[in-house]
Amino acid sequence: MLSKLLVIAIGSAIVNNVVLSQFLGICPFLGVSKKLDTAVGMGGAVTFVIGIASLVASLLYKFILVPLDITYLKTIVFILVIACLVQFVEMFLKKSVPPLYQALGIFLPLITTNCAVLGVALTNVQNDYGILESVVNGIATALGFFLALVIMAGLREKMEYNDIPRPFQGTAIVLVTAALMSIAFFGFSGVI
Repeated sequence: MLSKLLVIAIGSAIVNNVVLSQFLGICPFLGVSKKLDTAVGMGGAVTFVIGIASLVASLLYKFILVPLDITYLKTIVFILVIACLVQFVEMFLKKSVPPLYQALGIFLPLITTNCAVLGVALTNVQNDYGILESVVNGIATALGFFLALVIMAGLREKMEYNDIPRPFQGTAIVLVTAALMSIAFFGFSGVI
């Protein structure tokens, strides 16, 4: 059982990285990765939301949707769970860490529509994961998102001081960097 959980964790975080291999959650990846502290804050918020959403969605699916034979409502139920969790995170950050709340701006409520968060919940159902496996998959996926976001933020902060050719300045160099990161992560594809 432990080896299966380890395979799920490594596969979700690195091999099938949600941003760099599956290309989900690109909007916050590109939008919030300008500064390292903002990236860490967003990564923490997404990790919390995905981790808890994986647990709650798995429990609701196994104990309510399947027994009542209303599994066709899973997408709507999962979106509601995610929206509630994002509201909780938003209220917490607004009260506890106002500078981070201001720095994240519009990207914080957009976690609700982040396809990576919903993708994890649906992947858990599709792969028929149990509750523990769903939580491990969710947290590992979130940590993979966090890793990609922090690496990109670090690279973008370093790029500010580089002499970048005019055609590549701005969004172009960010997209080239993301593509190179994606290629690097594809190197892990044969691991699992």
